[in-house]
Amino acid sequence: MSAVLRARGLGKRYRQRWALADCDLDVPAGKVVGLVGPNGAGKSTMLNLAAGMLAPTTGTIEVCGGRPGQNPAQLAKVGFVAQDTPTYAALSVADHLALGARLNPCWDDALARDRIHRIGLDPAQPAGRLSGGQRAQLALTLGIAKRPELLVLDEPVAALDPLARREFMEDLTVAAQAHAMGVVLSSHLVSDIERVCDHLIVLVASRVQVAGDIDALLASHHRLTGPRHEHGGLSAPALPDGSHIVSTTRTDDRTTLLVRTAGPVDGPVHAPAELAVASWSTGPVPLEDIVLAYMSASRPALADRASRPTLESLR
Repeated sequence: MSAVLRARGLGKRYRQRWALADCDLDVPAGKVVGLVGPNGAGKSTMLNLAAGMLAPTTGTIEVCGGRPGQNPAQLAKVGFVAQDTPTYAALSVADHLALGARLNPCWDDALARDRIHRIGLDPAQPAGRLSGGQRAQLALTLGIAKRPELLVLDEPVAALDPLARREFMEDLTVAAQAHAMGVVLSSHLVSDIERVCDHLIVLVASRVQVAGDIDALLASHHRLTGPRHEHGGLSAPALPDGSHIVSTTRTDDRTTLLVRTAGPVDGPVHAPAELAVASWSTGPVPLEDIVLAYMSASRPALADRASRPTLESLR
C-alpha cells in the first residue's frame, strides 16, 4: 500500500526540548487516520511538519510524494485546518470563499458554495459572528474545497459541543469518501477516532508507540485475566511466540495483562504446568483501553515494565 506520508528518523527540537524524536512512520494513502496522544506528545508538531509549517531538525518527512511546502504545487496537495480553526473575523463567509479561490489553483468553487448552502451558513455573515461550530465548518469547507490529496486536521473539534462535533465528523467522513481524499486527524476523543477513522497512530512522549489499521489493532490485542502465584509472585500464561505485554494490572489475587499477539488467542490459555495455576480467561479490548495502555506504559515510572519484550520476566 502506498504511503501519503512517510517519515524516517523524524525529529523536531525547540531549543533544548525535543517535541518529536526518532519517528518512523508510514501513513497509508486513501485512509482516514487518527492521531492520538496526551498533551505535549508532539501531535501538533507532527501535523505542522506534514503541512510544511515547520522544518524538521533531524530526519526526513515526505508528503504526497514530495517535501512539505517546497513549492506551490506541493502546497496545493495538502489542506490544513489548525487547532483553533482560524478564520478572519472581519471577512464574510463569501469573502473566505473568494480568498480560497484566489490562493488555491485546484479550488472547487461549486463544492464550496454548495457546502456552505447545505450547512446553512449565510454568505454575508462575518466570520467573527459565527459560532465555534460554524467557524469549524467554514474552515473545513476551505480545506475540502482546496481539493487536496491529504487533509490535515489538528484538534478541529476540541471546542465544539457534542452535537456540533458529531455533525463535523459526519461531514468529514462524507467528504473523504466522496473526494478520495486522505485525512490525518488528531484528537483526544477516542470515540470520535473510532467512529470515523480506518487507521490509528498513538504518539506518546514524542515517539510513535503503535500504528496500524484499527480493525487489525483490535484483533491483535487481548485482555487476559488470571491468578497470581500462590506465593505472591506473578504468574503468566503460555502465549504464542512474538507476543508482547503492553500493560500489567495486579490486585491481591488476580493479574490482568493487555497483550499484543501476532495471531488469535482462542478460548482459555494456560500457564505452564510448573506454576500449577488455573486457566486464564481471555477477552477483547476496546480501542480506548488499547490507547490508554500504550499511553500509560510510556510513562517514565513504567518504562521498565513496558520495555520487557517477552513473558519470561513474568515467570
